[in-house]
Order: sequence, then structure tokens, then C-alpha cells
Amino acid sequence: MTSFPLPPGSTIGVLGGGQLGRMLSLAAARLGFDVVILDPEKDSPAGRVSAHQIVTRYDDPAGLKTLGAASDVITFEFENVPADRVAQLVELGCAVAPGPRALAVAQDRAEEKTFLNAIGAPTVAFAAVDSEESLVAALAQIGVPSLLKTRRDGYDGKGQHWIEHLNEARGAWAALGGRPAILEAAADFVRELSVIAARGRDGEIACYPLSENHHEGGVLRRTVAPARVTETVRDHAEAIAAKILTGLDYVGVIGVELFELADGRLLVNEIAPRVHNTGHWTQDGCEVDQFEQHIRAIAGWPLGPTDPLAHVEMLNLLGEEAHEWRKLAGEPETRLHLYGKGEARPGRKMGHVNRLTKLG
Repeated sequence: MTSFPLPPGSTIGVLGGGQLGRMLSLAAARLGFDVVILDPEKDSPAGRVSAHQIVTRYDDPAGLKTLGAASDVITFEFENVPADRVAQLVELGCAVAPGPRALAVAQDRAEEKTFLNAIGAPTVAFAAVDSEESLVAALAQIGVPSLLKTRRDGYDGKGQHWIEHLNEARGAWAALGGRPAILEAAADFVRELSVIAARGRDGEIACYPLSENHHEGGVLRRTVAPARVTETVRDHAEAIAAKILTGLDYVGVIGVELFELADGRLLVNEIAPRVHNTGHWTQDGCEVDQFEQHIRAIAGWPLGPTDPLAHVEMLNLLGEEAHEWRKLAGEPETRLHLYGKGEARPGRKMGHVNRLTKLG
């Protein structure tokens, strides 16, 4: 059985070999850890900067057993890793953080909102939908406009459909392929905020300053942090994050996306049980960034300080925008982070930049 805190030289297993896994691996290496990646892509971005990669699918029992035998603690870089397979790792005696419950809750939007409301973290009104008939009933209850989303697997604006009129139910249900879904009331918000927070193995909680986020086509385009918020909004966001972390007995970093209403109230949009795109600004804007914080938490180390060192504008580089690396590298206020991906497909996240200005 793993004993915490893990000493340098221990091995951290990561399910997923994308850019988040890559940045976790780089952070772990700074602290003296080795990293083993499990990912089906042979030449994954994370695998190329890690000590070893197991090339297999996420639900391969033999691959998971190999990962468990090689790792002192296992984490994951995205929430679509099968929760039952993570539970299998726990059954094998592996230390996994965050635990499978956090993953299961975040993978199902109806379960997620049910959990959030149960712990006193407010959300928009919602209803689970499993047929065209139940969608019609939900529309009668919630009204229009409203947003129909698949309960599972949607990301970056995929797997969702706005319904503006009641007679659009049939078309919306067909557009989502008749999959189990959730209908959400429209949120009359003035801006989107997020809070990146961490919880250690001893229950210690640390929150980063809030960020303000801007999306285009369902994809995060720009994050500005620290966001200009009132003390009341900040305290409310941190209290929500603490309820979520404690309610899930969570260990690691979590991203909590929020809607700020005109009266200053906050609603939780969704949670991400992992390091988060809206926290990339911390790499150059905070004393300890979200990636190192996650490694510290799952390894049982003390959490690091989250104080901001600069004002940061984070911009995602999509597709061929990453080809501007020479120009971006020449900007003195810009810090460039590229993910080592191959083909620069339109809309694909190839990297990000953090543009720094002095706090004030």
C-alpha cells in the first residue's frame, strides 16, 4: 500500500497523453518524479516527455494492471476515462487521485447537477431527458429558450442543441441522436468566471484567483486573470469550490466553471475533475501553477502558494495559429506554451500564450 507523502523518485501514472498530461509530466519532473503515461496514441504529446508510455486503450485490463504495478499514485488528465476502469485500479490496490466518484459525477451531467444542488452549490434548473416525450415534458416545465445536452461525452460545444421554440423538440432530440440528455434552463449571466482549486490529502484547500473566460463556438478562446470581482463574489466562488472538494472527498486540482448573474449571484455551470484550460494562466502568473499544485496534492505534499505575480491574458492557439511561434516568441511580454501535436487541424488546441502585465 502506498505511503504518503511520496518521496522524489516515486512514479506517477497518468491516464491520458494529451496536452494536460504533458504539462503534468513536466511539472512532476521538476519535483523529481518519474511519470508513466497510458494512452492509445503511440506518439502522444505527454508520452514524449515522460519516462515511459503504455500504448493501449483506456479500458484494457492488462494495460491498467501494468500501469498500476508501475505507479505509486495514478491520476488522469481528462474526464472521459471510463470511471469503472478507474474503480478497477482502486480494487487492484492502487492509489488513485482524484477518486472514481469524482470522475463518475463529472461524466454524467444530470448526476453532476444533482450532486451540486445536494451540497448547496446552485445551478440552473434542469431535467434529465431519455425520450422525445420526456423532452416535451421537460420543456413544459423549464420553458424556452433552453439547452439540450447529451449527458455524457460532450465537450467544447459538442453534443448540445439550443431549443428556441416548443415545436423544435423532435428536431433537437434527433440532432443529438436520441441519446440520454439533460435539458438546462438558459442562464441570464453577464460573464463566465472560473475558480481553480485544490485539496490535499490532509484536507487543506487552496484556491487561485478567479478568472474571466471568453468562448467562441463553444471553445475557450481567452482567459483573463485575476478577474476583477468583488470580495463577495470571490468569497462565494471559493465557498462553492470548498463544498465541491469536500463533498467529493477530493484530492488534486479541480476546475469549477461559474456563471455570474447581474445581481452578483453565482451558478455552477460544470466541474472538471482535473487541471483545467482556464487555469493555464497560473503557469506564468502564480507562484505555484495548477500543474505543480496537482502533483503536490496527489503526492501528499503540502499545497503551494496561489498568490498572483502578474496580470495574465491567456489565449488558446487553435490550428495554424501555432505556426506564428516565431513572432510570439519574440514578444517580451508573451510566454509561449506549445503542446507538441502534429497536424494543426482547424480548431485544434495546439498551444497557448500567456501575456503578462504588472498587477495594479
